[in-house]
Amino acid sequence: MEFEVSTTERVDVVDITEQVNRRTYSNAETCTVFVPHTTAGVVINENESRLLTDLEDALSTLVPKEKGYQHDELDDNADAHLRAMLLGSHVSIPVESGELALGTWQSILFVDCDGPRTRRVLVR
Repeated sequence: MEFEVSTTERVDVVDITEQVNRRTYSNAETCTVFVPHTTAGVVINENESRLLTDLEDALSTLVPKEKGYQHDELDDNADAHLRAMLLGSHVSIPVESGELALGTWQSILFVDCDGPRTRRVLVR
């Protein structure tokens, strides 16, 4: 199963927990969320606005936009590719009684590093 996520900023974080939960079967033991894009990623963490701002700041500190990456000669988005590599393209979540077994403050967060765009998310 899959669904789309639309972002509005170049670096944008969208909570996709409910969309994933709606696509989880009661007989599943594990749910895998996969982002089939090279400039976006998915993580599990707290969906708190100040933390999300800190995430964006950390990504821009670790991988600055204007560094003169070789790939920028092609698409001018090397920073987005590098940031996505740090985030990862998938997460796996245990399923208990048909529900995602996330911790109290955990959410599944889609992170677009090269938006705004409409992206696909696969759930298995």
